Amino acid sequence: MPKSWSEKFAHPPKPSVSRLGKPYAGHGEGEKMLIPTPAVVAEYVKTIPKGESRTMPQLRADLAEAHHADFTCPLTAGIFLRIASELAWEQHQSGKALAKITPFWRAVDVKSPMAKKLACGVDFIVNQRRSEGLMS
Repeated sequence: MPKSWSEKFAHPPKPSVSRLGKPYAGHGEGEKMLIPTPAVVAEYVKTIPKGESRTMPQLRADLAEAHHADFTCPLTAGIFLRIASELAWEQHQSGKALAKITPFWRAVDVKSPMAKKLACGVDFIVNQRRSEGLMS
């Protein structure tokens, strides 16, 4: 049986910063890379004020700076944003108010491949972004 979004959200339990042993994702050997957690990504997204959004590059840069790293792993940041988004949607579907879930629509680009994969659908993200004045 596949893991639930809650189980995926809990792993890894702590973020880590490590030095690259070889170049990765356009970064050189010796640079410090942050591997966040779904919880770290969700907490960051929760700090985005209503009516504002962040791009994935902004999210990664902000997280790296906050954890004293040179950059955030682009692969895990994307995966963890999806996990945080799916968990928030699941919570909303179970009756939790939108104001009480992670506002993932502020960080998920409607044109991204991730938006098309999310259980909420692109239309939900578009509607939420419009309601906050992020799209016309």
